Amino acid sequence: MRRAAPLVFIGLLLAAWELACFATRTPVYFLPPPSAVAVALAENLPLLLASAWRTFLTALEGLAIASLIATVVALLGTLSITWERSFRPLAVALQVTPVVALAPLLQVWAGVDHPQRAVLALTAVVAFFPVYSGAVTGLRSADPDLERLFDLYGARPLQRLAKLRIPSAVPFLLEGHKVAVGLALVGAVVAEFSAGEGGSQGLAWRILESSRHLQTAKMMAALLVLALMGAALHVLFSTLERRALRWWRGR
Repeated sequence: MRRAAPLVFIGLLLAAWELACFATRTPVYFLPPPSAVAVALAENLPLLLASAWRTFLTALEGLAIASLIATVVALLGTLSITWERSFRPLAVALQVTPVVALAPLLQVWAGVDHPQRAVLALTAVVAFFPVYSGAVTGLRSADPDLERLFDLYGARPLQRLAKLRIPSAVPFLLEGHKVAVGLALVGAVVAEFSAGEGGSQGLAWRILESSRHLQTAKMMAALLVLALMGAALHVLFSTLERRALRWWRGR
């Protein structure tokens, strides 16, 4: 019953939406009923899936770039507290700066002939901070008793990093990546919006294209595909996190 409750609730909302549109005779271009959205989704499914795949790949590529850079920077901060204190204000500044404010600047730097570079760069920037924050927190979370044991045996900094701090950081890194994947998808969509007409063929471009032609049902179908893709990514990374943590605790 608990598993069916969300489906029942969504079904009731869709039924109320359909009835409200029918009773008020709301124009389809203003608010299409769920049945019209379903028809638009069926008619444009191959196109929407192709665009979703492009956005999906961009989000994963940006996440991979952000993960690599953030992890390396966090490891350097572990070896040098001066480096960590110097870099952290920049990381915080990137985190608090609105995404839409960075998009035009990155578009200029990438050049009008290479909009995909700007899309990928913004995706990486947005996904950077959760991974970096998780890595820094995890690398500092080692058991103090084990730290003293490593001091007692005269462990070198690299030995302490490889055998104590990195294993201790695994849960925090996994959590950071689970948060970052959702932000990477947001960054990819915002960057695609900023790329403008013809600059990208992702889902954001399909939404813009539909809005210009007042194809509201098609636009909402694209939003539905985007929402389902975000939910699927969250479920995927949550599953990977649980399995990785089970393996990590076993070791």
